[in-house]
Amino acid sequence: MRRKLRYLNYRILIPYLILVVVGIILVYSASSDILLVNGFKPDVYGIRQAIYAAVAFFGFGIPFFALRLKVIKNPKFVAGFLIICILMLLWLVFLRFAHGSAAAVNGAVGWINLGFINLQPLEVTKLALVIYLAYVLDRRDGKLVRGKIKDNLSHPAMLAGFLMCLVIVEPDFGGTAILFMITLVMFSVSGVPVRLALTWLLGIILLVGAVFILVVLWNPKFLQDSYQFQRLMSFLHPFQLERKGGAQLVNSYYAIHNGGLFGVGLGNSMQKRGYLPEPYTDFILSITAEEIGVIFTIVLVGLLFYLMWQIMEVGINAVSQFDALICFGVTTIIFTEALFNIGAVLGLLPITGVTLPFISYGGSSMIVLTAAIGLVLNVSANEKMLKEKDETIA
Repeated sequence: MRRKLRYLNYRILIPYLILVVVGIILVYSASSDILLVNGFKPDVYGIRQAIYAAVAFFGFGIPFFALRLKVIKNPKFVAGFLIICILMLLWLVFLRFAHGSAAAVNGAVGWINLGFINLQPLEVTKLALVIYLAYVLDRRDGKLVRGKIKDNLSHPAMLAGFLMCLVIVEPDFGGTAILFMITLVMFSVSGVPVRLALTWLLGIILLVGAVFILVVLWNPKFLQDSYQFQRLMSFLHPFQLERKGGAQLVNSYYAIHNGGLFGVGLGNSMQKRGYLPEPYTDFILSITAEEIGVIFTIVLVGLLFYLMWQIMEVGINAVSQFDALICFGVTTIIFTEALFNIGAVLGLLPITGVTLPFISYGGSSMIVLTAAIGLVLNVSANEKMLKEKDETIA
């Protein structure tokens, strides 16, 4: 541990810490009015977020940094991690069919109540999938050549597909899309020919676009009452459907417009006072833009993308295939979550309920993302030690 601290990557650690601290402040500001109206202290969610951050850092971030990578690469660890995730997802499927809408929150059954925290198995599954694919694809390094790609990728593809099926049953389309992106990116950077990877990507884009257009034009009656379909139609026609689900996006627009370049001041948002649902989770970026302005919001998002770039840089320069794949997988989690959240806030993508990494309120997300950052810092330190060893030998 002491030796690893000498190789600590501060270009990853410092942006992470800044994002977490700023997130706690923004969660407090975005949630205080709603809490007051409902008879609670205004700092309840802010304090909880700070506790989540502390537990995540000391209970998961530091241990994932301190662990030897050979422990994380151990097949028993990988299998155990996956089995736990699968059991949790199967429990959610049981709740879905046993209790139906009674167990649903915002149209989906996605949480397990542990008393002190509502655990979201999807969040844990994202990291488990990254570690599993890094382990499997590292063992197949050099074998992904034409004629052997199908044989080497079929098993991990089927397992990833099984996880996606469990998540989509909740139903959680945003979570399913994130798992799919993790799989696609990690397959693409594992040695698969570039032309083939681009063909996969183009085919997927065309397929998703075709399905989207078909559903919109067809407007099937059996989907019209579903929460997810209403979100899709509200995304396409927010002002026309303001009373039927479009209010979130409309009020997001109002918040961003009200804030202008420099904002109305921290704590002075109007949209968080009952107009914009989920102001401290899904739409915290809208409240941020209203209170502190578009310029600060762009700086905040820029810091998030800077963190992603630093993680990517470690992966690009990595000697170990496993280390590189871990970095690419973690970057994909953060990037896809940020893309879906920012896209939803701006009306560029349908609202999927995906939160903004490190900023939005949520214990499961904070714990898993912090564990992922700890793992990346571990990988970064390991790469520096490997390169130093090679230089010494040379």
